[in-house]
Amino acid sequence: MCSQGGPLVPFFDWKALYAERADTFGRILHETATSGGFILQSAVDGFESALADYLGVRHVVGVSDCTNAMLLGLRASGLEPGDEVILPGHSFLAAAQAIHHAGGRPVPVELSEQDWLIDPEAVRAAITPRTRAVMAVHVNGRVSDMDALLDIAGEHGLAVYEDAAQALGACLDGRVAGRFGAWGAFSFYPSKTLGCFGDAGALITDDDDLAQTVRAMRNHGAGRDKVIAKDCAVWGVNSRLDNLHAAILAYKLTYYDETIARRRQIAARYQDAFAAIPALDLPPGPDASNRFDIFQNYEVCCDARDALRAHLSVQGIGTIVQWGGVGLHQFRNLGFDQDLPRTDRFFARSLLLPMNHLLTDGQVARVIDSVREFFA
Repeated sequence: MCSQGGPLVPFFDWKALYAERADTFGRILHETATSGGFILQSAVDGFESALADYLGVRHVVGVSDCTNAMLLGLRASGLEPGDEVILPGHSFLAAAQAIHHAGGRPVPVELSEQDWLIDPEAVRAAITPRTRAVMAVHVNGRVSDMDALLDIAGEHGLAVYEDAAQALGACLDGRVAGRFGAWGAFSFYPSKTLGCFGDAGALITDDDDLAQTVRAMRNHGAGRDKVIAKDCAVWGVNSRLDNLHAAILAYKLTYYDETIARRRQIAARYQDAFAAIPALDLPPGPDASNRFDIFQNYEVCCDARDALRAHLSVQGIGTIVQWGGVGLHQFRNLGFDQDLPRTDRFFARSLLLPMNHLLTDGQVARVIDSVREFFA
């Protein structure tokens, strides 16, 4: 039972995701299904072309999910057994899984206390003779310090890749996430800023050869049209983007800027409301001059995280401790042995507040009032 009136605020309203434009979504799904084109047909081509135009990139390769986008990108880039790839401990397990299954060794490092993303100096300190690449992870819709990472990589002859699963459309100094390194990978999981109604992902690159290789790999190594043994030039997998997902994503892309604008508007309201609470650490706000964050999530930190979460729950407000409060390096059973005290402290204090374009003004006000009430 809530202690005050007003709208409940689920962390994410899954049913509302479809109900938002149910008539149009239903029509698109019906038209795609009745066309008989289900695998690598025109809907996939159309979405890849539209996303390439939106991001200003030469190639978009739609695949089954973001993890496979990274896996195929690493394999196409020539990652070899034992090659080390540095990435942040403050990230989801997917990037590390892709590195592992490509034959490499993921090496997690500390986050920066300035932007809560990978710390470039921690990257520098982790480089060994076996280091092959750096994997930036743009968490919560915020681009990592790519200039510093590219400088360090350049000094040591390392490749740079981007797990941009949460950052489609985010920019730093006018450059879009996913285009700083050799390739970037995106997720279209339903709760993502650009989400479909299932799993889907894409790899983007300006490298013609790499794009051609990944296109072949996603379809059993055979390329775009057919799977015949003599046509398989590389070892591939079955990791194709479904036409039904592609058709929905192509439509959602037409109003994607509106979706981002609404998230940034909510973030601005949070920033203004919480700026006067000394005990609450906030992420960089939407008014930064050199960056354009899309606010896939809105994460705050405080020493009383668990008490704040309990208070918000009583008020009918859903929150999430990101990834269960577990940093990548804490998966000791998977062979990680790094000690990252800054990252540990971050996970002990961090909390995701409701953030998505479906939130009403009344729901946003309820979150703000409830947080203020706790700290008052």
